Amino acid sequence: MSNMNPKWRSVKVTVTVKQSGGGLLNLVEGGVQGIEHFIGKTLVLELISNDLDSKTKLEKKTIKVDAQKSNEENDEVQYEATFKLEEEFGKVGAVLIENELSKEMFLKSIVLDGFPDGPLHVTCDSWLQPKHHNPVKRVFFTDKSYLPSQTPSGLRRLREEALKQLRGNGEGERKSSDRIYDYDVYNDLADPDSNLNLKRPVLGASKQYPYPRRCRTGRKRTDSDPSTEKRSSSFYVPRDDAFSDTKESQFTMNTITTGISAVLESLDAILTDQDLGFRSFEDIDTIYKEGFHLPALKDSGLNFLQSLIPRLIKVANDSQNLLRFDTPETVKRDRFFWFSDEEFARETLAGANPQNIRLVKEWPLKSKHDSQIYGPPESAFTAEVIEPQIIGYGTIEEAIREKKLYMLDYHDLFLPYVSKVREIEGTTLYGSRTLFFLTKQGTLKPLAIELTRPPMDGKPQWKQVFTPASHSISHSTNLWLWRLAKAHVLAHDAGTHELLNHWLRAHAVMEPFVIATYRQLSTMHPMYKLLHPHLRYTLAINAFAREILINANGIIEKSFSPNKYSMELSSAAYDQLWQFDLQALPNDLIDRGMAEVDPNAPHGLKLTIEDYPFANDGLLIWDAIKQWVSDYVNHYYPTPSIIQSDQELQAWWTEIRTVGHGDKSEEPWWPNLKTPEDLIEIITTIAWIASAHHAAVNFGQYTYSGYFPNRPNIIRNKMPTEDPSKEEWENFLNKPEQTLLESFPSQIQATTMMLVFNVLSYHSTDEEYIGQFMNPSWAQDPTIKAAFERFNRRLKEIEGIIDSRNKDSNLKNRHGVGVVPYELLKPFSETGITGKGIPYSVSI
Repeated sequence: MSNMNPKWRSVKVTVTVKQSGGGLLNLVEGGVQGIEHFIGKTLVLELISNDLDSKTKLEKKTIKVDAQKSNEENDEVQYEATFKLEEEFGKVGAVLIENELSKEMFLKSIVLDGFPDGPLHVTCDSWLQPKHHNPVKRVFFTDKSYLPSQTPSGLRRLREEALKQLRGNGEGERKSSDRIYDYDVYNDLADPDSNLNLKRPVLGASKQYPYPRRCRTGRKRTDSDPSTEKRSSSFYVPRDDAFSDTKESQFTMNTITTGISAVLESLDAILTDQDLGFRSFEDIDTIYKEGFHLPALKDSGLNFLQSLIPRLIKVANDSQNLLRFDTPETVKRDRFFWFSDEEFARETLAGANPQNIRLVKEWPLKSKHDSQIYGPPESAFTAEVIEPQIIGYGTIEEAIREKKLYMLDYHDLFLPYVSKVREIEGTTLYGSRTLFFLTKQGTLKPLAIELTRPPMDGKPQWKQVFTPASHSISHSTNLWLWRLAKAHVLAHDAGTHELLNHWLRAHAVMEPFVIATYRQLSTMHPMYKLLHPHLRYTLAINAFAREILINANGIIEKSFSPNKYSMELSSAAYDQLWQFDLQALPNDLIDRGMAEVDPNAPHGLKLTIEDYPFANDGLLIWDAIKQWVSDYVNHYYPTPSIIQSDQELQAWWTEIRTVGHGDKSEEPWWPNLKTPEDLIEIITTIAWIASAHHAAVNFGQYTYSGYFPNRPNIIRNKMPTEDPSKEEWENFLNKPEQTLLESFPSQIQATTMMLVFNVLSYHSTDEEYIGQFMNPSWAQDPTIKAAFERFNRRLKEIEGIIDSRNKDSNLKNRHGVGVVPYELLKPFSETGITGKGIPYSVSI
């Protein structure tokens, strides 16, 4: 009877589209679209039922709807249609959509209104290509989450097909409009066709150079080296991962590349001597007080940079522009902060790179390298040098037992590269160790620095220990030797920070997680929805890095001590040091000896240095993320069997281990994925890497490195005590300040990195901070909605806790005269260079 008299309901569908950026081209395209709308071209929607046909057991026939433009306001356009829907159609589970217009459009959302349970929401946030460009209909599922086993029968085929489309077939060169995620090795950093000196090893898929995988572009190979891909003017990024229009107005690959290149070309024009250093510290100060007068640039890149960072570039007149840097917050608080040994030590706990300090657990220190190649392995640190400085402890062994000795260790990682780097003019390198003592005040005091050069050029191994002048016989000479040795260590720390803790441990290792998530987890999958905020813009910013920062003869190579071996060094670090399980903050702290398990202590850990700002604030964030992830995971996976039978989830984790990080696939430390606890730890670790880890090493770059004497990115000359000529030694004795200045980065190296640090430390207006806004799909489920609200409240509480800590005069590593408060792990921020704020993702 119901078939003869079917019941119908009236449904209104509203599609919201975000208009792309403005300009003349957009006006022209808008005119074309107006004509297309006039002649009836539309968005064509097909509604998909959750259910199969009860008789045929096949998918029900779709309901086709033409949506016409109905409203335009600000940067959004709405398309609407009203239609009759038979009740027997069942619940709508997905929408197929075609774009009959000539231009791509950014679909924000689809809302279907007219159902008894309220409106049905479909969050899209995706680019839709014109039908003539890509005839494959796009499917968008409703916001409701489904594990694979729970997928409504009418949606199962579409769920699988949507994933297959994203994987591609591994062939051909990718176009900018594609939405294909695949893997490749780092074979696009070199440029041997333009210069054979720009040939570099391929990173990844080899025992010699292991590396995480990047997103495949499929470009042709170079003529000079068939293992290397050709460079191009812009690197492929899947369309939905490109920067948004808002982000583009402040940071986009093409424009920032053009802009930075234009400024650097202009600097080259006025700094004709690439090796020219600063003659005095007053000259360094003029960068902030007066700036550089740049010739007017024809390139539009300058106009972009003026809009992005008007505080940097100002129009002086028709023929010149002014490049002037803001004074970093550190210098504003204390002009001579960088000179202080106390600040040198403090920044190992609360600076831009607080993740390398570690507890000394054994003595004597000894290298693991082959003594036949690198010389005697024993450290030059001796009891005679160290013990007079550890007041209150009779022996080194006693101080180690009491957890009072700490170290920055850049010895074994750097040593194999010392002789190779020294073949390059204008740079040098040592292996280094720096010892610190934990005082009764809870602060670190530098004790000694050891610099080592392996045997080379027919000379034996050279190593020397330098100590603060107050403990030396010849006060003035040792004072300046200490300052020079400290500058070398700071350059080692700056290089380690940028290449390892920042690029490798945040950007590079995240890329396989991003790719695998898109390839293996359906947009319907609850874990996709949990991870998706942590994927935003990572592929785009990494493509930018390959284009201008980490490429052969790029900014990093020209500006840091390892020069052309920079990326090779990061491969060695990935090989020797990177473990997924140690990326979890508690495990990292335990591994470095900075914490030990204590069930009665906050977070279950007792810190060996109680006032360790990065660790203290980081553990608050880690616990908050883990609680949110636990609430979420336990809601969908109450038992281990559900996790083990989830084919998408298991394929995701397998692909991460065996493909994305395939060079480490056989390592025993990879977690199993069998229980909710396993999944919670894995997801929390990935979320931590993308958010808080990256925030801690990125957004303090200009604060601490914007005044380069504090963290020189390169030291260009060897120590005066290493095989000195008579002239070199006399110059040092007579003009030690000049020796230091000549060792610092050249003017072009310093200003290049100051510009880059300034841009990379900037929060855009469309930044999405962790826990700030609720994903629409989370609001659909009361349990998840309540869990997210608790997460948001906890993050706001953490902001207050961090503020209180920074006001506590007992916490000398984050409070005091001239001390910059530690705010890098405060969750939220305003636009600009603020030194705080944790975005969800590695987005800059």
